Amino acid sequence: MNPDVIAPTLALGGTTTWLVALLGTFMVTLLGAAHKLGLIYQLWYQVDPKSTRHGGEIVADVLKAHGVRFVFTLVGGHISPILVASEKLGIRVVDTRHEATAVFAADAVARLSGTVGVAAVTAGPGVTNTITAVKNAQMAESPVLLIGGAAATLQKGRGALQDIDQLSLLKPLCKFCASVKTVRDISPVLRKAIAIAQCDTPGPVFVEFPLDVLYPYHLIERELIKKTSSKGLVGKFINWYLRRYLGNLFAGAWEVRDLSPLPVKMPKATKKEVQQCVELISRAKKPVILLGSQVTLPPTPVKKLRDSLEELGIPCFLGGMARGMLGKNSPLHIRQNRREVLKEADVVILAGTVCDFRLSYGRILSKGSKIIAVNRNPEQLLKNAHVFWKPHIAIKGDAGSFLVHLSQDLKGYSCPRDWVISLKESDHMKEKENREKAEELTEHHLNPLKLLHHVDCLLPEDSLLVADGGDFVGSAAYIVKPRGPLCWLDPGAFGTLGVGGGFALGAKLCRPESEVWILYGDGSLGFSIMEFDTFVRHKTPVIALVGNDACWSQISRDQVPLLGSNVACGLDYLDYHVVADGLGGKGFLLNRQNEDQMDDIIRTAQSECRSGKPILLNALIGKTNFREGSISV
Repeated sequence: MNPDVIAPTLALGGTTTWLVALLGTFMVTLLGAAHKLGLIYQLWYQVDPKSTRHGGEIVADVLKAHGVRFVFTLVGGHISPILVASEKLGIRVVDTRHEATAVFAADAVARLSGTVGVAAVTAGPGVTNTITAVKNAQMAESPVLLIGGAAATLQKGRGALQDIDQLSLLKPLCKFCASVKTVRDISPVLRKAIAIAQCDTPGPVFVEFPLDVLYPYHLIERELIKKTSSKGLVGKFINWYLRRYLGNLFAGAWEVRDLSPLPVKMPKATKKEVQQCVELISRAKKPVILLGSQVTLPPTPVKKLRDSLEELGIPCFLGGMARGMLGKNSPLHIRQNRREVLKEADVVILAGTVCDFRLSYGRILSKGSKIIAVNRNPEQLLKNAHVFWKPHIAIKGDAGSFLVHLSQDLKGYSCPRDWVISLKESDHMKEKENREKAEELTEHHLNPLKLLHHVDCLLPEDSLLVADGGDFVGSAAYIVKPRGPLCWLDPGAFGTLGVGGGFALGAKLCRPESEVWILYGDGSLGFSIMEFDTFVRHKTPVIALVGNDACWSQISRDQVPLLGSNVACGLDYLDYHVVADGLGGKGFLLNRQNEDQMDDIIRTAQSECRSGKPILLNALIGKTNFREGSISV
């Protein structure tokens, strides 16, 4: 071919290719914009601009369909539609004096009910105020749904009120985080979040609701679209874009959707793994079980688990939410001398118990023991393994159902009686020493051990205990006996102070007939004493016992001998009982002057609580050397 012809032809071909590429890019961009604005979706689903319905109603519908009975909150305009709609559906909206309390209350409901607990907070500082409580729920493995308000989607990053990047804050703490983009997305996103919260290892989830997916069409239109017509081309395009955006927000919003709960999945031990454990335990002479909070999780009912443990007959140490699993005076429940027992045991079952600081990172376990570890979380299952301890059998599975299957497969097995009896006798000797220590006269005020023994004797069988403190609560864990399964609430591995008000609120709502006690240190009380107002307004009477030693004693006990200073540890013997009176409750003072009337005062407090008054017992206590040397870091 003539070269003079080839060159123009190639040039023309290159131009055509460039035009095709440009056109393709334009089409892709156009389709992307159409998809983002939901233009095709809007052709199928027309928007009713006169409808007064709003996204908050869908949120409430989903919560109701999932059996949610309570929503804990501190009110804010960003979330008002959710709260109003929930109340209309019969979901009880309980407002607290701090957002952290709302999450703590939801955490307690999750633990006691076996379903997801729900808290709703406003945007920005409302969300940031929950961070500690959300982290506590993560480490305690509680399925909590945190609902957060947010600035309208188009206003994000433009200086809107209380607008921050909330998802980045919550992602490290939550199993799932999402921001709802349109009203039609509310139901599927919420259903997914609630299921994820309960699957595998339970934990918190966060769903963010921008203002424009919660409020009615006409209100969003009023804020979004200018009433005066724009004459310029740019102005017309902006109004066109906003109209399409608004249409996409509400397109298909009120179509009938499935609201029912999604399946909840969890790992379970295989038959082969259970059989391996059966063979190991059947040969054991000195087996012991360490029960952690995980054994109280669904699907295994706590009563069924207790029956299985009693059939196994293996002595048990109980920790976290498992406290009370075997009742008040079980011959299998060993409360004292754990370190010594673990050094002697030949088989140790870690049922949801983690080798973290609470077990000295595994160093407390004997090298000669066969260790069976069962945990839903693979990281927790092997925490510090092959450094300070080594599992003989490690099972990624649910600890509660594992123990039930183990009991079924060990029918006829009998744990050596001399082993159980020797441990219980040693237990009784230690408890006798504690009772003798309780009778010692402290230099000032009441002996805290004596106070706790008196409280333990007066607790009814339906009582539920909330632990919120350091030194005083640490002592109470050795003396006060939970009456049954799911009758003890403590923060868990995070060691958070300030859980008391929220935990007690959630517990009393779940079990209105039970006598709910908060065991407070005077330091931890400061975090949630204002919640006495919440107890009064929502008619949730509880009893708070404050071990008032005018000190952060858990810290001072190490800091003074090691570093020679009590700086920042000192408090005062304040009249906390008067604060309770001022907030509408009833306060009592316990001190050395009325020590001989201690039982009568406690009984009077219990009677006042039954009549509907939240109670605060301000007990002035002195110092003892009980638990001397226990760790605080």
